Amino acid sequence: MKTEVRIGLVAGATILSGLMLTQCQPANDAAIVTDTTTLESIRESGELVVLTLEGPTTYTQYDDDAEGYEIDVIEAFAENLGVTPRYVVMDDVEALISGIEEGHGHLGAAGLTITDSRAERVKYGPAYKNTEESVVCHQKGPAPADFDQLAEVNLTVLAGSSYVETLQTLREDHSGLNWATRRAGSAMPMLEAVSERRIDCTISDSHLAEYARRLYPDLIIPMTISEDRPLGWIYNEKINGMDQALEGWFMEAHASGYLEELDERWFGHLDEFDYVEVLRFVERVEQRLPEFRNYFEAAAEDTRFDWHLLAAQAYQESHWDPNAKSPTGVRGLMMLTLPTARELGIEDRTDPEQSVEGGARYLQKLYDRIPDGVSGEDRLWFALAAYNVGMGHIYDARRLAERQGLDKNSWSDLERTLPLLTRPKYYKTVKHGYARGYEPVRYVRKIRDYYNMLRANVPV
Repeated sequence: MKTEVRIGLVAGATILSGLMLTQCQPANDAAIVTDTTTLESIRESGELVVLTLEGPTTYTQYDDDAEGYEIDVIEAFAENLGVTPRYVVMDDVEALISGIEEGHGHLGAAGLTITDSRAERVKYGPAYKNTEESVVCHQKGPAPADFDQLAEVNLTVLAGSSYVETLQTLREDHSGLNWATRRAGSAMPMLEAVSERRIDCTISDSHLAEYARRLYPDLIIPMTISEDRPLGWIYNEKINGMDQALEGWFMEAHASGYLEELDERWFGHLDEFDYVEVLRFVERVEQRLPEFRNYFEAAAEDTRFDWHLLAAQAYQESHWDPNAKSPTGVRGLMMLTLPTARELGIEDRTDPEQSVEGGARYLQKLYDRIPDGVSGEDRLWFALAAYNVGMGHIYDARRLAERQGLDKNSWSDLERTLPLLTRPKYYKTVKHGYARGYEPVRYVRKIRDYYNMLRANVPV
């Protein structure tokens, strides 16, 4: 059976294949939390019911996999408890909070800002991330720089969100502020509406706003309306022991660097925004990709990789130009070297079908050659980096990681040691010598970027 390799958001990847099975179903009328519910009873049941909201940084369903930053954190917490999460997607913020109040879920995880009014209704676990509330507009429309100017725009925000609470507080000093609300799982529908100029502006958490700019490059962020605001999970206070479990787990997750690493993977590079580059990519999705999509889909059927990933890699290699050629002689959509093409039985590197099929098989070979200690998403990053710089240099970077007390099986640690191969102090001590070690690091980051933009623009 084919096992697809999937990636999460721009700077952070998620592969849920091989982890605990998750499912999504609507809440019913029967409460699962009662006066006798305890952490131990949840462990005994083997199931943690998590209410969430659909959105690119919270919960997105792809085939049998759930993806999202929140999903990654929940999976880690649930694994620590020894239970399987079951996700229940609610319609909007109010439905989620009410669902926890009424006992339809154990936890609510959806990037919820910790506010006083919410804390009066439900209990919050420890804060795990900070975010600003950003005003997002279209570059060809109004760009308010202060609250007086914000009062003059057509502003629509997410109903039940912390943005509404912030605006209500601000209106005490800026009486002209007015806005409409819309029910949704996240601010993404409003961000899309801004991109299509159906509304002037909306408000979004800063990390979601930066993500949206990768999909809609005409979006701008002219101002923020808050300082950093903490995010936290909510839970039903009837669950005896849940508060201690959350406090203990998040304390360790902060202290170990897990949350910092996860935050970097998902959001660390979102501020590296190049309007021209993103706009060009979006245009080429429409103009060039349809000609080659069937080849990526066919190659994906014969390998473990999602076709979107293969297409993203090809874009990084050639910008989907079948006649692309580098100064070093690599050619075609997947920029194969002549020796690699011969090894794969590829007769014409400029033939798109042959190039994609050969490139996918070559990536599969590299993936299979990665040492057994490298697993999950890291194995994919290693394989992509090897495609770019060669497997020998990957082995050298792993040796350097060992010498420095780092984890040779972790991509985040290899991102630190690969660039060292440009320095004589290091490359003279390893087998394969000098390498442009910054390039595979950028290569993997770019592919992850293009992959997520592609999945959002061409989801099927």
